[in-house]
Amino acid sequence: MPAQHDIAAETELWDTYAASAFKDDAEPSFCWTQYAGHGPGPELLGNPRSALEIGCGTGRALAYLAERGITARGVDLSPVMVRKTTTKWAGTGAEFVCSEVLEYLSEHEEVYDAIYSIFGAVWFTDPGRLLPLVRQRLKPGGVIVFSQPPAIPGAYGPQGMYKGGFAGKAMFTYRYSYRPAVWERLLSRAGFRTADARILDAPHPGHIGTLLVRAVAP
Repeated sequence: MPAQHDIAAETELWDTYAASAFKDDAEPSFCWTQYAGHGPGPELLGNPRSALEIGCGTGRALAYLAERGITARGVDLSPVMVRKTTTKWAGTGAEFVCSEVLEYLSEHEEVYDAIYSIFGAVWFTDPGRLLPLVRQRLKPGGVIVFSQPPAIPGAYGPQGMYKGGFAGKAMFTYRYSYRPAVWERLLSRAGFRTADARILDAPHPGHIGTLLVRAVAP
């Protein structure tokens, strides 16, 4: 049975995250992994004229693309974060929209060359509902690329996650974790022509790696 998300409660959670994660002195930056300067960069998107980031967070990656002439739009659930990113990156041309990702993809008909997520909405949204919608919003030959932590062995599917520790107000969400081969199957079922999922090792032995997934629409 799919996890039952409480959107109002999750909005409060991500507003709280926005208050701590957003840095006024941040600079545009694009990195798929949790380790600065490690792994591939935006070249995984190909050469898009347009890109949509789902769960765009602090907006640094989107600003990076926009500064390079790409029509760049981001969707995020947190109104606090969207206000901050809209102000911070106003000069780059990046656009930020406050919306729940499934609603946004269902209700808007724009199509993109690339849709991506960096530890963002793909990690926190039921892929059975999300991936077919992403496929519909991609142009022919468009790509989806996303990254997130790899699944903990034996812990697959929706995983509950508290935010802010285990004391105080109960704020939680669900994240979706699968083995790379399962991600490839989910993308194939959603109509993607090719799908490649792998785990990129961390720069230091024994540290947490990064799940990196890329798929191409027909």
